[in-house]
Amino acid sequence: MTQGIIVTGTDTGIGKTVFAAALAGALGATYWKPIQCGLDDDGGAGAGDRDRVQALSGLAPARLLPERYRLAMPASPHRAAEAEGIEISLADLAAPDVQGPFVVEGAGGLMVPVNRQALMIDVFAAWRWPVVLVARTALGTINHSLLSIEALNGRNIPILGIAFVGDEMPDTERTIAEMGNVRALGRLPHIAPLDRDSLAHAFAAHFDIEDFR
Repeated sequence: MTQGIIVTGTDTGIGKTVFAAALAGALGATYWKPIQCGLDDDGGAGAGDRDRVQALSGLAPARLLPERYRLAMPASPHRAAEAEGIEISLADLAAPDVQGPFVVEGAGGLMVPVNRQALMIDVFAAWRWPVVLVARTALGTINHSLLSIEALNGRNIPILGIAFVGDEMPDTERTIAEMGNVRALGRLPHIAPLDRDSLAHAFAAHFDIEDFR
């Protein structure tokens, strides 16, 4: 049976895709984002996170699986799908059979609606794979992170740990890990310029790959 690592976030636009690219590249994994929204957003032009992950991870094209849903509107999956006259089916989100490490990136945060009946977290609950929760270190992250941890625990979804993105905030990172009773896996700093080599170097410097095996 396929066993993957789910990469999700406390919010949208927090660096989840960059972290997923770093993790997939370090593991030599297969990457999959089953739902892609916002293809007509600024800079989209038909490109999505899969293209960005390929550029940042160095993975071979065969290791980047096609999305089940590619949606133009930069909105939550349920709304973006409705704009195109379709409804996302949970049956379409069944995990593919993959050999070796498998990194799966969710769309947005945990409570994002997939359709009018289900949330992204419900998909994760069906998979029952360990989750890496990506959180920014900026103001407000304690609340967002602890709420996300509580939601995962409430559905008995295993949490591998929390990965921070942003400037170092030792007390914030410690508070979330201790109060959420989760492992702090590391922190990915802001990287400029961001490319494959700089991302791989930053990930290796701030994370232990054995924590993800």
